[in-house]
Amino acid sequence: MSEAASTFRLALRVYYEDTDAGGVVYYANYLRFLERARTEWLRQLGCAREELRAECGWLFVVRRVEADYLRPARLDDLLTVHARVVETRGASLVFKQWITHEAGHELMHARVQVACVDAQHFRPQRLPRPLLEQLP
Repeated sequence: MSEAASTFRLALRVYYEDTDAGGVVYYANYLRFLERARTEWLRQLGCAREELRAECGWLFVVRRVEADYLRPARLDDLLTVHARVVETRGASLVFKQWITHEAGHELMHARVQVACVDAQHFRPQRLPRPLLEQLP
């Protein structure tokens, strides 16, 4: 499968609540955008977060983020958030994620490691087989 085919994309608009006093997207809100894309990626695979928690007792939690901010986004900009799994480990996934502006330039990119944990005790759990079977 090609990189383009294995990349999930989520379009979103920048709202006033996303911006800071300077009128640009507040840096921490980019992490929220990345989270939304990973959540929708899971949903597309048929693994909604609440179902995983309620039925299997699993949660995905962010373990590590490395982010580089390249250009600002502003109010009403249309963005695309990209997410691609680049590594699987016993109890975690590593994503390459990036956000682009509708004009085509990249605004930021990140490497995000998420861990699968038991919802009650927050101990690492092996990645769910149904999820692993759907990964390229």
